[in-house]
Amino acid sequence: MHPGSLRRQWRVPVKLPLVKLAGAGTLAALGGLFAEGDPVRVVLAGLGAAGLAVWAARDLLAPVRLAVDPSGVTVVTGFAGRRTLGWSSIESVAVDDRPRFGLRNQFLEIDTGESLHLLSRHDLDADPAEVAALVAPYLDAHRSGPAAPDGRP
Repeated sequence: MHPGSLRRQWRVPVKLPLVKLAGAGTLAALGGLFAEGDPVRVVLAGLGAAGLAVWAARDLLAPVRLAVDPSGVTVVTGFAGRRTLGWSSIESVAVDDRPRFGLRNQFLEIDTGESLHLLSRHDLDADPAEVAALVAPYLDAHRSGPAAPDGRP
């Protein structure tokens, strides 16, 4: 089957926003419990909890971080916006693999020349290298163009 005839999408794991919301609730509760009448502690705990809640809201509002179909690639931009990149605008799809703080980090890079979109394992709920391998045939199919009736590109 031609890769361009299928639609694929990758999304944030369902449990991730739930963990963030639980963390926000826990942080708020601990801040109130250990504040000992100090308003600064309450405010700091509240700000941390609010930050986690906003981060979880983004996961709930825009769970699909990457979608691939015959028209191109759709990625999340900003807080919860979406941007569709046509195949002709995509220069490369690669995996950036580098150590950081003693851990191996991988990001899927979608480069349009004008913008670079980075997606992590937590954005995709999949290994970025596997996603790159699944996206590559779509890009290759677009670059080779449709075959002529005599079989030539």
